[in-house]
Amino acid sequence: MIERARAEGRAGVWSGSWVAERLGVELAGDDSLTVLLGLALRRNPKRAHLLVSNVLGKHVPQSPSVVHGHGVALGRRVRDLLGAETAGHAVVLGYAETATGLGHSVADGLGAAPYLHSTRRPVAGVSRAGGFEESHSHATSHLLLPEDPALLAGDGPLVLVDDEFSTGNTVLNTVRALHERYPRKRYVVVALVDMRSPADAGRLEDFAREIGARVDLVTAASGTVRLPPGVLEKGQELVARYEAGSTGADAGAGSGAGGAVGRVSRVDLHWPAGVPDGGRHGFTAAHRERLENALPGMAARIAGALPAGARRVLVLGFEELMYAPLRLADALERTTDADVRYSTTTRSPVLAVDDPGYAIRTRLVFPAHDDPADGRGERYAYNVAGAGFDAVVAVVDSAADTPALHAPDGLLGRLAAHVPHVLLAVVPSYVPHAPHAPERPSMLPEPLRGPDFSSYASDEVGWLLQDFSDVTLEAPTEEREEAIQSGGAHYAESLPVEYQPSEQYQELFHAALDASAARLARAVGAVTEIVLAERSPRPVLVSLARAGTPVGILMRRWAQYRHGLDLPHYAVSIVRGRGIDANALRWLAAHHDPADVVFVDGWTGKGAITRELAAALRDFEVSDGVTGFNPEIAVLADPGSCVRTYGTRDDFLIPSACLNSTVSGLISRTVLRADLVGPHDFHGAKFYRELAGSDLSPAFLDAVSAHYPDVTDAVHAQAKELLAADRTPTWEGWAAVERISEEYGIDDVNLVKPGVGETTRVMLRRVPWKVLARAGAGADLDHVRLLAEQRGVPVEEVDDLPYTCVGLIHPKYTRGATGADGKAVAL
Repeated sequence: MIERARAEGRAGVWSGSWVAERLGVELAGDDSLTVLLGLALRRNPKRAHLLVSNVLGKHVPQSPSVVHGHGVALGRRVRDLLGAETAGHAVVLGYAETATGLGHSVADGLGAAPYLHSTRRPVAGVSRAGGFEESHSHATSHLLLPEDPALLAGDGPLVLVDDEFSTGNTVLNTVRALHERYPRKRYVVVALVDMRSPADAGRLEDFAREIGARVDLVTAASGTVRLPPGVLEKGQELVARYEAGSTGADAGAGSGAGGAVGRVSRVDLHWPAGVPDGGRHGFTAAHRERLENALPGMAARIAGALPAGARRVLVLGFEELMYAPLRLADALERTTDADVRYSTTTRSPVLAVDDPGYAIRTRLVFPAHDDPADGRGERYAYNVAGAGFDAVVAVVDSAADTPALHAPDGLLGRLAAHVPHVLLAVVPSYVPHAPHAPERPSMLPEPLRGPDFSSYASDEVGWLLQDFSDVTLEAPTEEREEAIQSGGAHYAESLPVEYQPSEQYQELFHAALDASAARLARAVGAVTEIVLAERSPRPVLVSLARAGTPVGILMRRWAQYRHGLDLPHYAVSIVRGRGIDANALRWLAAHHDPADVVFVDGWTGKGAITRELAAALRDFEVSDGVTGFNPEIAVLADPGSCVRTYGTRDDFLIPSACLNSTVSGLISRTVLRADLVGPHDFHGAKFYRELAGSDLSPAFLDAVSAHYPDVTDAVHAQAKELLAADRTPTWEGWAAVERISEEYGIDDVNLVKPGVGETTRVMLRRVPWKVLARAGAGADLDHVRLLAEQRGVPVEEVDDLPYTCVGLIHPKYTRGATGADGKAVAL
């Protein structure tokens, strides 16, 4: 077998030296260029050389964490360039085929930006939102096929991502085509390397002045390629000579057909339903979150299907399908002890030369297997044969799982001729929704009301939910945590066992309520006054169940006390990763003007629900054609600086966060499970009637609203000050969460829960790892300290913490991660 060095080169040998010596090509610029890039020869009449990236994961197998990390780092630089607020309105566009995964990774680093990549695969029923040409490419036509045409129509920055910025032609063609249709004020061009010549360097600035927009450039390295005269002809001669001879590098021709030595088998990924296979039609923050939750489980299934003793594994993506296999490889790298590498197949024809100083050492050749619009033709996998892989996991989408893939001369046959074990993993090809929703029942049920459902009075809130009180949904916290983190279940598919507070803890609740009731009343009054002044004179309050529900009732009481208004108030379900209850939106749209609807929640943490709601409402506009719902949430406290409608941005204890159902009308958190919630049903929840003896819900509301007369003047002054202030969200909370995630090695922002309210939830419902407390934090944390003591969770004081406290969920949880007493074990 050819040694691994054939694919990765020997230490000290630059993988561009072979081309440089024979053609006189030079790379001039940053010292890192020769680390990032090698050189090869194109089989292309328009350009002789090919810059081969060592960190892109296309031609050269590379560690997936390195590939993803480079894209994420570029995305974070873009976010720093734009600022948190502007970055929150950005859209990322990647280029097919080479930069689809890089663009996706940049979007990951940017934050919650939606992502779209160009494609060369037309899709029936999806109208084209744009297109452009890539003049130097072997395949030139790019299509833009977003499921939601509004994705490109916003006025936020457009971030364009390619693997290299060579002449600037592709970017200029893209911006020119899009700017005519969707003009905007700012563009950011992102590339791994900027290799423009001095003559091309000024064209971008000239073009920006021409269209009246700002265009920035963010790259990992920069330089130029120096080409001697006649390089194209010399390159063509070299290609012809080496292809006519026998280099031993072209491992595809004549091998694999009838001579396969490896075993080919399938592995079922259990890909999450509804999550797109990539950004061909758009990929939202909600999609990203659902994929992140499912990755550990999918990686575990791949690991279980690998042969025993496999030490070196390649995850091989497929042309434009780069991101899904990249993230699977990244998760597999974390799951196994094997040396995991990642690369993809490609359309790009490149000469293979078996020399340590050449970037493309071996080549597998096979026919296209996805019925492409431009005809069959050859496809390639580079640096796979002879690289010492014990197994290859070939990842394709279902549109490419065709007889041609399985034919003797197809990709699987070629791989099996050189690798002892081949696993095929098929990701479902995403099919965009039809532009018009199918017929639905004309009548949805009326809201549930107390006392039949909840301990609140019937006029205080109507629940747009179905009653699951008779269904057993509870599971032990440890069992739920293991299922959630393994990707085996979504947190909304079950309920935690309701925490029964001790007498000592209940005393803390009452003390906290006594201390904060007036402060809460001021915040309730202030946020209600802002809603009445800015949103609607007669708003329809729609609380996000269940934490938002007592806040919505208190706001309704303030409007009644201060203005004599009898406002409608409903509670609806929103589920992280799955969006808001669309049927509840349909009911609201049928009974009220969507423009009057104001969504209400208790507090913000890092802003995940804020982003979830915005994404869900965009999806709802596309699916139902209903416009007018405003995604801006009104909250009592906004410590994460995620919204502009709030009563305060202080991170203080809201006593309703201390308890679960017994301060929320005896209602459970909401449930969304396929076997219980049909396409025409509301989400569900339970009414814990048996806890009536412990119910503090009315007492909490009455304690706060009793202070309304005392705080009227203070509310007037506070609301006046807020209405005149710049309340633009800075998203500093999200940035802090990312920093904490990195500093503590958690690698998942969903396991970092900032703020007093979210930390309390961690202690009550999840498996906590530790609590970070701001140095000097006082009585607001008494209940957290008590819970931490009861569960054996360390509380670590931290200087300069932007929140009063942050709860960290155990980052590597299995039931074995707790001791016999159920207390968390520090890592």
